[in-house]
Amino acid sequence: MNKTRCGWCGNDPLYIEYHDTEWGVPVYNDDKLFEFLILETFQAGLSWITILRKRENFRKAFDNFDYKKIANYNDAKFEELLQDAGIIRNKLKIKATITNATAFMEVQKEFGSFSKYIWSFTNGLPIKNNWENLKQLPATTTLSDSISKDLKKRGFKFVGSTVIYAHMQATGMINDHITSCFRYDEV
Repeated sequence: MNKTRCGWCGNDPLYIEYHDTEWGVPVYNDDKLFEFLILETFQAGLSWITILRKRENFRKAFDNFDYKKIANYNDAKFEELLQDAGIIRNKLKIKATITNATAFMEVQKEFGSFSKYIWSFTNGLPIKNNWENLKQLPATTTLSDSISKDLKKRGFKFVGSTVIYAHMQATGMINDHITSCFRYDEV
C-alpha cells in the first residue's frame, strides 16, 4: 500500500523509517531529548540525512549520548572526537555538545527534568499545525525564538531558533506533518 508522506523524506529508506517512526512523536524522556539536541546541534548548516547516516557513529563517539559522561570530557577526549571520521568533526559543535551537557544538567536541577522545562513552553502538549504542503512550514517561529533565547541565557550553544524549531519538530513538541501525511493523525 502506498502511503502519503511528507515530501522531505523522499525515497531514502533511512529517511522514510525516521519519518514513519520518530519524527513528530512526542518525546518526554530526558536521555532522548538530549540525543536530539546533540544531533540537531551537529545538523546546523547540514542536511538531516547526513546526520541520520552518522547517528550510530555519534552514539558510539558520545558514549551513547550520556550527558553526565559528556559533561566531564577532558582535552584528550575532545581531541579524540576531532579525529573521529565517523562524526562531524567541527570543533565548535563538539565544544558546544560538552557545554550543553553541563547546561542540560543545570536545567534538570532547576526544573526536576529537562523535559519539564522544555515542554513548559507548550504547556506539556504538542502543538498541532495544519500545513497542506511543505512550503508552508516555517524555519522558525516566535516560540522557537523564545526557547532559543532562554536556552542561550542558560549557557547553551548552537541553539539558534532554526535549530530549536527543528528540535521541536523532531521531538513532537509540534506536529508539522502535512495534513495529507498518514502520520499527521497518528502522532
